[in-house]
Amino acid sequence: MRTTLNGIAGGGPITLLIVAVGIIGIAVVLERGYVIVVRSKNNGRAFIERIIVLVRAAKIDEAIKQCAASTAALPDIGLLILRSRSRDESALQNVADAAALMLLPKLTRRMNYLPALAFTAIALGLIGTLVNLRAAFVAAASTTMAQMWALLASSTAPLILGLVVAVVLVLGRAYLVSQAASISEQIREFSARLINALIDRPDVRLGHR
Repeated sequence: MRTTLNGIAGGGPITLLIVAVGIIGIAVVLERGYVIVVRSKNNGRAFIERIIVLVRAAKIDEAIKQCAASTAALPDIGLLILRSRSRDESALQNVADAAALMLLPKLTRRMNYLPALAFTAIALGLIGTLVNLRAAFVAAASTTMAQMWALLASSTAPLILGLVVAVVLVLGRAYLVSQAASISEQIREFSARLINALIDRPDVRLGHR
C-alpha cells in the first residue's frame, strides 16, 4: 500500500492528469447531485396526492401556490399545467409535453461526461503504467533484484489510481441516473393524473386498489 501511495505521489505528469480527470468528474457528480437530489427532488408521492386532492376540490389557486412554493421538478410541471387554465385535454397534454421537454433534459445534462472521464482515467492509468514498466526494464541492468521488484510494483500505481477514479465516477453516475429516472417517472405520472383531474376524469392511483 505504501509503495502504491509513493508511486501515486511521484507518478509525474500522467498521475497529475488522472487526478485532474478525477477532480473534473467529481465536480460534475457534485453539481448534478445538487441539481437532481437537492433542487429537483421532493417528497414526490405526497406532493402528487396533495395537488390532485386540491385540483379535484376545485382549489386551483391553492394548488398553484403550493407548486410555486417549491423549486423541484414536479411543482414546475404542475405550475405550467395549472397556469394554462385550460380544460381541453389535447391543449393540456401539449403543455405537459412541452414542459417535460424543457425540464427533463436539465436532469441528465452533463452526465454523459462521466463515462468518458472514467474511460480517460483508465486509459491514462494504463499509459502511465506502460511508461513506468518501460523505464523499469531500461533500468534493470543497473539495479538489484529487490530494486527491480520495487520498480515493477510502483509502476502499476497510475493504473490503480485510474481504476479508482473510474469506479467512483461510474458509481456516481449510476446513482444520479437512478434518481433522474425516478423523477422522470413521477413527472409522467403527475402530468397524466393532473390532466385527468382538470378534465374531471376518474383518477388512477398506481399501486392502489
